[in-house]
Amino acid sequence: MGRRAAVTALALAASSALVPVRPARAATRAGAAKVPKVPANFMWGVATSGFQAEGSFPDSNWTRYAAQKKPGVTDPYKNSVDFRHHYPEDISRARALGVKVFRTSIEWARVEPKRGRRDPAALAYYDDLVRRIRAAGMRPMLTLDHWVVPGWVVDQGGWTNPRTVGDWLDEAAFVVRRYRGMGVIWITFNEASQYLVREFTDEPLTAAQAATMQAALVKTHRAAYDLIHRLDPGAPVSSNVAYGTILNGFMDGVLFDHVTDKLDFVGVDYYYGASLTNTTATNAATGEPWKVDPEPDGLYYVLRNYQRRLPRLPLYVVENGFPTDNGKARADGYTRSQHLRDHIYWLQRAIGDGVKVVGYNYWSLTDNYEWGGYRPRFGLYTVDALTDPKLTRRPTDAVATYRGIIAGRGVPSGYTPVRKPAWCTVEDPSTCLVPTPTPPAQ
Repeated sequence: MGRRAAVTALALAASSALVPVRPARAATRAGAAKVPKVPANFMWGVATSGFQAEGSFPDSNWTRYAAQKKPGVTDPYKNSVDFRHHYPEDISRARALGVKVFRTSIEWARVEPKRGRRDPAALAYYDDLVRRIRAAGMRPMLTLDHWVVPGWVVDQGGWTNPRTVGDWLDEAAFVVRRYRGMGVIWITFNEASQYLVREFTDEPLTAAQAATMQAALVKTHRAAYDLIHRLDPGAPVSSNVAYGTILNGFMDGVLFDHVTDKLDFVGVDYYYGASLTNTTATNAATGEPWKVDPEPDGLYYVLRNYQRRLPRLPLYVVENGFPTDNGKARADGYTRSQHLRDHIYWLQRAIGDGVKVVGYNYWSLTDNYEWGGYRPRFGLYTVDALTDPKLTRRPTDAVATYRGIIAGRGVPSGYTPVRKPAWCTVEDPSTCLVPTPTPPAQ
């Protein structure tokens, strides 16, 4: 996950890139229908990423950004939550939830800290990580690039140097060969639009360099899709998109719109919606995501809109989560458990209305380094990374909730969302034409 940082810095005529949304029928609006259970083979999961959680991280673009206190960096990286040494217990925590998918990343900077020199200790760590995920009855979802590249790649110009495309694909081929045949779900680039935004602001890149990076990401994903299918036949491949409310057309235009023929499923990251009466998503762009007023019903419209655009593909919610301010309760009393139940309700509504949703990952299993600080807390398990030397994992209220949701194949049929549906939502303009309905009491 990444804070929706400094999106305005890359607006770049975003208004002309907005994708018109086909109106939905008013009859499908809010909780008027009971929800079906998700399919028995639905892929419940949890997610994390290497740099954000592993700790003891080698030289990379992001260790440099943290050390240099780039825009948005408020806390030192320290050792993050030291997933690299806590992963056996964290995998056990995930298994106890009942999830079937464990998403993480294989970090290029750790595997190949110097050009042509792969670290045996790093490979042993990742080998054991994948082995333990599989032994726990979970399927690995492995991200090849979660915004982090080795320091030597930075020194050669990063994505502005054409050589990086070939270097990235060489590393991808090495990783895929190592873990092929293990049921991996492959993600090439995590949130390519946010990757570009962060490099634009943190490196920083000129507009021309940003355009070069964008073209390189598209070229690399397209090549990686074919490479993965050649090396690991039958393995699904995608790149998860960051849903971006009114800027979503721009977000999709970075990578997604150019690779729809090179996706096996649509991976969607949904955190924040927006409506005529709720523009609080701007707080995410200014580094205070805990101030956003969530719109769980937006997930329903987002899933349905992507299904309409690509009806041949199934959808997977690769990331969805809830930030709190350093673990403190929200002033409005809305809890992590309520947020989770409300979003799963709308996911089930989407399935009931014919959207082919095959999986859902909660972001994240534990709190971690949110691209500059530890204040935004997204974890099912909270960790005081700055103050607790033992990095104790403490369960939030949502641990039992998620376990119950998984066991029950969703929220109960009669569940009434805590958050009422938004009126005049960005996700579907037809909602501006009808009054906001209130889900009936059950």
